[in-house]
Amino acid sequence: MPTKIPAKELAGYLNKKVEQYNQLFFIKNDPISIPHLFTKKKDIEIAGFFAAVFAWGNRTTIIQKSKELMQLMEMSPHDFCLHHSSKELKRLLNFKHRTFNSTDLLYFIEFLKAHYNQNKSLENAFTAHGNTIENMLNGFHQYFFSLEHVPARTKKHIAAPERGSTCKRLNMYLRWMVRKDSNGVDFGIWKNIPPSQLICPIDLHVARVARRFGLLKRKQTDWLAAIELTEQLRTLDKDDPVKYDLALFNLGIVEKM
Repeated sequence: MPTKIPAKELAGYLNKKVEQYNQLFFIKNDPISIPHLFTKKKDIEIAGFFAAVFAWGNRTTIIQKSKELMQLMEMSPHDFCLHHSSKELKRLLNFKHRTFNSTDLLYFIEFLKAHYNQNKSLENAFTAHGNTIENMLNGFHQYFFSLEHVPARTKKHIAAPERGSTCKRLNMYLRWMVRKDSNGVDFGIWKNIPPSQLICPIDLHVARVARRFGLLKRKQTDWLAAIELTEQLRTLDKDDPVKYDLALFNLGIVEKM
């Protein structure tokens, strides 16, 4: 494919790729398979949150470690976060995924317990902080670390636009929770964030493909690159720009464009 493609032709090509990969077969080998293990909304939210936070590196390992954590929580993550005993928490002390360790995990559980004791969904942990994704993510970061005695090391596991991060994993999580279509990959269980506002998850693979298609000119892969890419994707579909994440991601990872 040439670097610069007419918008109509590019939209047609990417729409075909979305159709190709926005299918149930995609779920099995992707971290989104973890929340798909559950049917209860709060379990989906928590399982998806952990799977998204763990989503860097090898996808097989991400899925394995996410499943391991869900099993340690007896496949009831919401109930575990709210009602765990000290003895049950001890099961988690040897858990580790890359740089995420039990210190981080115990704080995450403490936050989730505090939040769900006062709220019915994790959605308002984002929407309470503004009506743009940037404000929501910055506000979520501040809220997430608002408990007493936050381990300093744990702060690296939740990104924020104000720190320049692409927030790839949180944007992916929002895609999972907000997007909804008839294909059954994304959940669409959050109703207060319009899909049109979502920001496309971007990493080095997605950025490489986006630059090849002329969808991204910025050299750094940072928050401003995520914004630029999403603005270009909105010219292809203003109502659902992040559906193209499925195309760009698989072109970069699966087809190795």
